[in-house]
Amino acid sequence: METEYPIDQKPDNTYRLTLDIVKELWTKTYNTSGKPDWSHILPYYDDEIHFRDSIQELKGMTAFKAMTERLTKRSKDLKMRLVNAFQQNNDIFIEWEMTISYKRYPSSVLHGASRLTVNEKGKIIQQRDYYDLWGDIFDNIPRFGKMYRRFMKRKFG
Repeated sequence: METEYPIDQKPDNTYRLTLDIVKELWTKTYNTSGKPDWSHILPYYDDEIHFRDSIQELKGMTAFKAMTERLTKRSKDLKMRLVNAFQQNNDIFIEWEMTISYKRYPSSVLHGASRLTVNEKGKIIQQRDYYDLWGDIFDNIPRFGKMYRRFMKRKFG
């Protein structure tokens, strides 16, 4: 009979990321009561993590942890719904909708996707997040959102 281990514990104390683990951990990270909690997912990141999104590019676990702490501080509530997830070789792709409530502004829904690249140790070595931060936030500001979308369509569409 095969021994079953909790999601974050293997017999050799390694953390090997799979698509099923990603689905469970991402939902658990962002759908806690109020503030997000990355403590259970950080062991799946390599110390040499290279993270990039629309705002920043970070290298190393120290910088990545600091970024997660800043996001937790800035938001009063953060939820994520996974829309789609699939894996191709060492890349895991996640399509998501994140609802973030800032301390002074109305809630905003961000639509995005993440590409996670898993190294030979089974840990995330690269994460690239794709989303339209300003467009999704501006959509929630009365009148301004429509003006912004008209401008974007006229200039770039």
